[in-house]
Amino acid sequence: MENKKEKKDILAAVPLPEKISRPSWEEYFFQIAETVATRSTCMRRRVGAVLVKDKRILSTGYNGAPRGISHCIEVGCLREELGVPSGERHELCRALHAEQNAIAQAALHGVKIEGSTLYCTHQPCVLCAKMIINAGIVEVYFNEGYPDELATAFFAEAGIKIHRIGG
Repeated sequence: MENKKEKKDILAAVPLPEKISRPSWEEYFFQIAETVATRSTCMRRRVGAVLVKDKRILSTGYNGAPRGISHCIEVGCLREELGVPSGERHELCRALHAEQNAIAQAALHGVKIEGSTLYCTHQPCVLCAKMIINAGIVEVYFNEGYPDELATAFFAEAGIKIHRIGG
């Protein structure tokens, strides 16, 4: 008889916590992009990107120099020294953008990203927009704007949906 009583005590109901707030899938992947951005080595802005398909992370990237090349935080920023405005003269930057690094990492590891969605802390520039279009990425979520209207026009022409989170 005592065994049955002990089992009942062990299996006693535990009160459920108040309803737990969960982020939407978009919020969840965007939060991951924000965390990825913390690895950035850019002195001007920290950008993170996450490529997702079927609620599965395929690749991530942050803005920083190519492997084997010194990072801006180590040698300084030429664009900053020359007073180049944001959104101009990308060729003077030693870093790859987060979106470019996410696409490159997928290619390096043989991960197919066609049909995926990009979550990025910032709106992609026109250089990244062209790569996103050719990579077959179908949708882009971002938070911070970027002064590049041509990128927005390219996305519209290519039929890629873009969404500003929280804006």
